Amino acid sequence: MKEATQRETAGVPPEFRLERFDYDLPAALIAQQPSERRDRSRLLVLPSVGPAEHATFADLAEYLRPGDLLVANDSRVMKARLFAKRRGGGAAQVLLLHPAREAGVWEALVRPGQRIRVGDRLHLSRDASIEVVGRTPIGTRLLRFAGIGADEAMAAFGRVPLPPYIKGEPPQAEERYQTVYAVAAGSAAAPTAGLHFTPELIEGLKARQIGWVTLTLHVGAGTFQPVRANDIRNHAMHAERYEIGSEPAGAIRQTRASGGRIIAVGTTALRALEDAAQNSPDGSVEAGNRWTKIFIYPPFEFRVADGLITNFHLPRSSLFMLACAFAGTERISAAYADALRLDYRFYSFGDAMLAFRSP
Repeated sequence: MKEATQRETAGVPPEFRLERFDYDLPAALIAQQPSERRDRSRLLVLPSVGPAEHATFADLAEYLRPGDLLVANDSRVMKARLFAKRRGGGAAQVLLLHPAREAGVWEALVRPGQRIRVGDRLHLSRDASIEVVGRTPIGTRLLRFAGIGADEAMAAFGRVPLPPYIKGEPPQAEERYQTVYAVAAGSAAAPTAGLHFTPELIEGLKARQIGWVTLTLHVGAGTFQPVRANDIRNHAMHAERYEIGSEPAGAIRQTRASGGRIIAVGTTALRALEDAAQNSPDGSVEAGNRWTKIFIYPPFEFRVADGLITNFHLPRSSLFMLACAFAGTERISAAYADALRLDYRFYSFGDAMLAFRSP
C-alpha cells in the first residue's frame, strides 16, 4: 500500500500531496453532541503572527475591533434525508442536495449507491414515491417525485441530515443543527461555524460597533465529497449556489474604505466572498447570484477576508486545505496539534477557531 502511494505521488510537488494535509484524530475527540450552550464552546484564536490563544466563544468580541464586519451564511438546512423502500422491500436513504436544472428534478445522494439504478422507484408510502431518472458524472442521482412534491415530502417524511460521524441523534438535534439566523432553506448540511452564535452574542457585537451581514450559500455535495486525488490539484469540487445581496456587498465596500476587517463566519461564507472577488474585474464583492466550484488550497491569493471563524475539520478534507491556505499550513497544523493536546472537540458539534490571514 505504501509503495503504491509512493508511485502515485512520484513527481507531485510535496506542497500538493494529499498526505501533507493528514493528521491523526482520536475518535474520542469527535463531538457527538453540541455544547450545553452555543456560545460556551471553546475558541482557539490564531493571530497572523505569534502564539495561539485559548478562550470561550462568548469572548469573541475581545478579539475583534469596532469597524470590523462579520459575514455569515444564512442558509437553512432542509429536512433533506428521506428513508424509503426499494423494490422488493430493501431499505434506501435519499439525501436531497438541490433542484437540478430540469424543472421538477432534484440532485441527491443515495444509499446503497451500488444497488440504486436509473429507472428504480423508491417508495415513501403507498401513494408517494421517488423515481431515479438519471445519474451525474460524480455519482449523484437525479430524482423526480411522484404522488407528492419535494417540499411536501420533506415536510412529511424528511429528517435534518446529521453528519455520518454523529452516531446517535442528540436531544434537540434538529434545532441545534441550525444557526439561529438561518432563513433561506436550501442546504444539505449546516454551515457549522455559525452554530456557536446566539442572538445575544450577535446583538452584543453590534453594540460594540462590529458589523453583521449575511449572504446565502446552499451547502451541497462538496461537504461530503472526500479528497481522494494524491495530487490535490486534481480534485474537483461539486457546484454550490450562492447569493450576495446589495446590503452585504455595500457593507463590505464601506468596511474596506474605512479600514475595517472582513471576518468570514465559516468556510462557506469565505468561499462565496472569494469566488465573487475572482469573478470581479477589480476584486471587489458585487451583489449577484451564481454557482461556484471554487477549491481553495495553498497557495491562494485571498482578496476579501481578513479573518475566518471555523470549526476543526476532517484530515485530508478540502475544508482543512482551505484553512491551511488562509492561515498557513504550518501554523494551522501547529494549531490543530494544540487543539488535540488540549482535547478540543472536533467537527460539526465541536469547538471553534478564529484565524487571521497569514501575512
